[in-house]
Amino acid sequence: YINIMIRKISFFFLISCLYLSVGAQVPQPIKQFLRKPYMEGASFSLIVKDVHNGETVFAYDTLRQLTPASVMKTVTTATALEILGEDYRFPTTLAYDGSIEKGLLKGNLYIKGSGDPSLGSAHFAPYHKRFLQEWISALKKVGIHKIQGAVIADESIFDTEGTSFKWVGEDMGSYYGAGSYGLCVFDNLYKLGLQTGAPGSRPKLKGTEPELSGIHFHNYLTAQQVSSDSSFIVGAPFATDRYLYGIVPANREWYPLKGDIPDPALFLADYLTRQLEHEGITVGESPSCFRILREAGRWQPGKRTEIVTTYSPTLREIVEVTNHVSHNLFADALIKTIGLRYTPRKGEVISSFNRGIQVLRDYWQGKGLDLSCVWMYDGSGLAVTNKLSTAFVADLLIYMRTRSQQHTAFYESLPVAGVEGSVRNFLKGSSLQGKAHLKSGSMSRVKGYAGYINKGDKQYAIALFVNNYSCDGRPMTVAIEKLLLQLFN
Repeated sequence: YINIMIRKISFFFLISCLYLSVGAQVPQPIKQFLRKPYMEGASFSLIVKDVHNGETVFAYDTLRQLTPASVMKTVTTATALEILGEDYRFPTTLAYDGSIEKGLLKGNLYIKGSGDPSLGSAHFAPYHKRFLQEWISALKKVGIHKIQGAVIADESIFDTEGTSFKWVGEDMGSYYGAGSYGLCVFDNLYKLGLQTGAPGSRPKLKGTEPELSGIHFHNYLTAQQVSSDSSFIVGAPFATDRYLYGIVPANREWYPLKGDIPDPALFLADYLTRQLEHEGITVGESPSCFRILREAGRWQPGKRTEIVTTYSPTLREIVEVTNHVSHNLFADALIKTIGLRYTPRKGEVISSFNRGIQVLRDYWQGKGLDLSCVWMYDGSGLAVTNKLSTAFVADLLIYMRTRSQQHTAFYESLPVAGVEGSVRNFLKGSSLQGKAHLKSGSMSRVKGYAGYINKGDKQYAIALFVNNYSCDGRPMTVAIEKLLLQLFN
């Protein structure tokens, strides 16, 4: 009996010591942060590890599964670099069926996509429209002056689920919620010009750039005495109706709103048709795409002859844009491209998104990372149902810095806090300005940061998530800045 009592007392003593040691490891700055009124009911997780020896320096609730927002892009871009390599380029091919006789193409002209999200992207200006010049020059070189058939976009490499079903309604139709497809162009976005009048009046629509065919805008906007808009362009993929809600600045001769191109593949076929006719190359039939022709039972996958293939910037360059400006389209295209490595089981029906996510999970499990706290529904982080733990993110960051052959490309893709990209104002003017490479993430009542902080001759991997706080975004950002400065003082 005495031995049993001694064992029980020893057990409770051990538990108490462990509890006290865990409590003692929570630094005072974290305790102060958690005591803020707006943190009542919120969830918080933080981990800081020494990159080179893997030791944990600070930790709080590191296995908590939280919504990461765009911090998810660190997982997507790291995986893309690992699997595809930093020198990978997306090809886009112009080809034809039928024959060319005396300048007449007796057949169709095809644009074959590989999922390149950067085709015509403004982030690669001034070369973003070079592909168009290359295509037209190649057509003239092979002697095509007239096309009997149509310009047809072949976006079949991915499925038609351009956007995740887990996205919220306000993202659908927005420029930052553009769908990712087998063919993308111009960042899959357009600008809608408005002419606004007196406060309380309804703005006039002045057209889109680039010009969109067949789109019907339902205008419920109101002009108000404000300096910037608070508005939404709402609509589903492939739908030709777009609904405009919210307020825009009054008395502007031209004010732009940005939205997503509903059907980028069909748009590109139409856009190329118009450009060809401008160059004097007539096209006999209306533009179309794989999705439309397949649904009508008219898709013909016969032999095609290549005219020209253009290539994207390197994956290293695409990943840098993805993380610097938090480009959702680029990230979602990368997860789907990773998914091309997936082999479905017999009878399995699996989306392009889920193929990529499965390849990603298999890859990191093979590297020894614990993915029990990882729940992914896209590559961009727009899905509010995405969940990550800071523990997993820190392990991924340390792997990429110490074991990956792509370590430099990944590290340099993360913008420098206080200097550039989406964190250009974060930690600005502080002792950590220029010393942190961080990916930020934010959405309604969600903030996160992940990356590396350099202090003296040490480098630390850091991941921080906070969900469900009850203040505006700016006060939370300031509170996180203060927390990091105290921890790294």
